[in-house]
Amino acid sequence: MAKAKAKVKAKKYYNYIGGQWVPSVTGEFFENRNPADTRELIGLFPRSTAEDVDRAVAAAEEAYERWRLVPAPKRGELLYALGQLLIERKEAYAREMTREMGKILKETRGDVQEAIDITFFTAGEGRRLYGQTTPSELPNKFAMSVRVPLGVCAIITPWNFPMAIPAWKLMPALLCGNTVVMKPATYTPLSMINLVRACEEVGIPPGVVNVVTGSGTEVGTPLIEHPGVKLVSFTGSTEVGRKVSEACAPTFKRCSLEMGGKNPIIIMDDANLELALDGAIWGGFGTTGQRCTAASRVIVHKKVYRKFLRAFVERARALRIGNGLDERTEMGPVVSEQQLETVMHYIEIGRKQDGAKLVCGGQRLTRGKYAHGYFLEPTIFADVHPEMIIAREEIFGPVVSVIPCRSLDEAIHIANGVRYGLSASIYTQDVNTAFRAMRDVDTGIFYVNAPTIGAETHLPFGGMKETGNGHREAGVQALDIFSEWKAVYIDYSGTLQRAQIDTVEISQ
Repeated sequence: MAKAKAKVKAKKYYNYIGGQWVPSVTGEFFENRNPADTRELIGLFPRSTAEDVDRAVAAAEEAYERWRLVPAPKRGELLYALGQLLIERKEAYAREMTREMGKILKETRGDVQEAIDITFFTAGEGRRLYGQTTPSELPNKFAMSVRVPLGVCAIITPWNFPMAIPAWKLMPALLCGNTVVMKPATYTPLSMINLVRACEEVGIPPGVVNVVTGSGTEVGTPLIEHPGVKLVSFTGSTEVGRKVSEACAPTFKRCSLEMGGKNPIIIMDDANLELALDGAIWGGFGTTGQRCTAASRVIVHKKVYRKFLRAFVERARALRIGNGLDERTEMGPVVSEQQLETVMHYIEIGRKQDGAKLVCGGQRLTRGKYAHGYFLEPTIFADVHPEMIIAREEIFGPVVSVIPCRSLDEAIHIANGVRYGLSASIYTQDVNTAFRAMRDVDTGIFYVNAPTIGAETHLPFGGMKETGNGHREAGVQALDIFSEWKAVYIDYSGTLQRAQIDTVEISQ
């Protein structure tokens, strides 16, 4: 008689507070399961509370008094070491990320690579944390400006880029001399813990980086409202971002928000249609449509509309769906049952809207290899009117609305007709058309002959309207979020000089 297999004990992970891996004060844990196969338990993570947040903020406050005095070039050297360690761990971290959130290996490798890129880029700014020197209007007086850190920063990140987005925020925060308390999304705590383990191993001092896992209610809200936190950097939905902003307002806490998108690809009648198809497939169904930059609207000139639509549907139907650990897979699962239900709700809305035609997908996959995961067919609605709900609200899933237009002006009007303004693109061979769209489409990111996804870490990332509150991540612009400007005047005249009052006589 065959012996029963021994039950595999779930691995437990812990919060990182003050340089120690510690359980929550509750002693309780929550599960993290593979969305491609929910039978696989990734691990157990602390179900933390406000008391854990208090401990983490206290550790960060204590560490800040030392960390802010470390010269910026030395802080940068630690980030260089961190970037090198991430390179060595790239494949292992990518595989664990695919297991915990589902996207395919090519994309999780890219996620870790993005963390590597921002780490090296920011490290270089340790020797370029520039201020300004400027002539004074008075004699024997020196004037300059310098950056100074803020203190303890709260970093709250989503599940779709569980290492890249924390890195966007963490690296400039550390380089500027701040300490941090981070809260990962409950679907993807392991990727942030991997990032923090790497920080620990390269010698970033205890208390400088802290992680507390748990829900938005039990951890996120207490962290945002904590009086010891000087800045909140949040990436997530516009609805939650609005609440974050409101919570920060009473104490004038600095708040950086990167939120939703409803991003358009414009395809003109002179476009290279094969290239546009590549962009629409990747933009709409990359990361299973779970990107704030996903191309969920494709606005197509009527002269090529039917030709494009036929080919787009054919390409979408041919996508290979499955577990992201299989190198042949082209689209993985949705991250959770809840998210799948949200996407299905929007598909049902689209089915009921007069005029819109479901021409591809729309069904959950439940048989065979899909039986234990959150899989959904790539879904396309055709002949969508710009005012329809599916063309205006962020769905955050593999659902694309194809909208006809008659001219560039109409396409730009449609593109701008939503409350978001993150990313947009146009496919055209006419340089004048490209420049007009570049100027007139209201988004923080714009692409020509490329999809709406693919931002690079040395340029500012963020959007207009309800996509954000004016800050930009990545690039040198991120330093403005995590530092204050201080103007410094040094008067070596030996007398009282009053700017704007005492005037300087010019000798003849």
